Amino acid sequence: MTEGLAGLHDPAPRILAVVVTYNRQVQLAQTVTRLLAEQVDDLIVVDNASTDDTAAWLNSVGDRRLHVLRLDENRGGAGGFAEGMRLAVAQFDADWILVMDDDARPEPGTLNRFRNMDMAGIAAVAAAVYKTDGGICDMNRPSVNPFWHREAFLRTLMGGGRMGFHLPDTAYSGTDLVPIDAASFVGLFMSRAAIAAAGLPDGRLFIYGDDVLYTLSMRRAGLELVFAPALRFEHDFKTFDDTSRAFKPLWKTYYHHRNLMLVYRSAAGWLFWPALLLILPKWLMKARHYGEDRGLYMRLLTLAIGDALRGKLNRTHPEVVARATPQT
Repeated sequence: MTEGLAGLHDPAPRILAVVVTYNRQVQLAQTVTRLLAEQVDDLIVVDNASTDDTAAWLNSVGDRRLHVLRLDENRGGAGGFAEGMRLAVAQFDADWILVMDDDARPEPGTLNRFRNMDMAGIAAVAAAVYKTDGGICDMNRPSVNPFWHREAFLRTLMGGGRMGFHLPDTAYSGTDLVPIDAASFVGLFMSRAAIAAAGLPDGRLFIYGDDVLYTLSMRRAGLELVFAPALRFEHDFKTFDDTSRAFKPLWKTYYHHRNLMLVYRSAAGWLFWPALLLILPKWLMKARHYGEDRGLYMRLLTLAIGDALRGKLNRTHPEVVARATPQT
């Protein structure tokens, strides 16, 4: 599938961006400034009850395209994207909704490149996301579902790991649109019609996995998703301790493992149970990265697995944080 040009007389598609933020005013300022400079038609910033200078800075922007939705509590990225997308489809007439974190932003010219592409029949488009040092951002690398594609399944089974089903580096250096099954909520363009067909993402997930579950549901509904290497984003993220590969803060490990189990279950179907026998030992081995917090990690992992298997998604964030805090 190759990139085409929109008809010369077609009106430019209207793009509305949704950005979710929490206590990262400096990063948010860079993202909002970039989006407004990129001539986004409208911009919704979902403020997850930030306690820093975020609200004051947003009030100072003074651009009619900026709309602020301040939530009464921190609902995480999942809750923020769900509420932002709900507002977008209810009160705006955008053709495409573009989502990203507050520490991610399009490279200059990206939105104009998107407007000039022929997206007929395509439900969602994932951009190529890079780290600030120019390397490919692995956490935002799109993928195919290995349980739907025999070759990807075999690559993964034969030791390919996550690169058995994620797009290779060569996809980033090409020019063609590449069919995918799952993508992250960083640089993802979704058509209004696709959101109407797929509904909203599950805001109960708080962080991690909501984007993959949502895009998998789009594909399951028969919608077409593609990766466009010409659309470039930068992501200035800091999730792991670079030396230990441990989640910082520790409470993030609960959401990562609970929601990843939900992703595996959605992707694998009946093969989830044998796949679980391969997954769990790897997760247990991760305890070595947590040093004196190893016991807390194991308790959070056990809680995450139990909640995922029961489908329990209503555990409050304050409770999760408390369980990740050493008891004195």
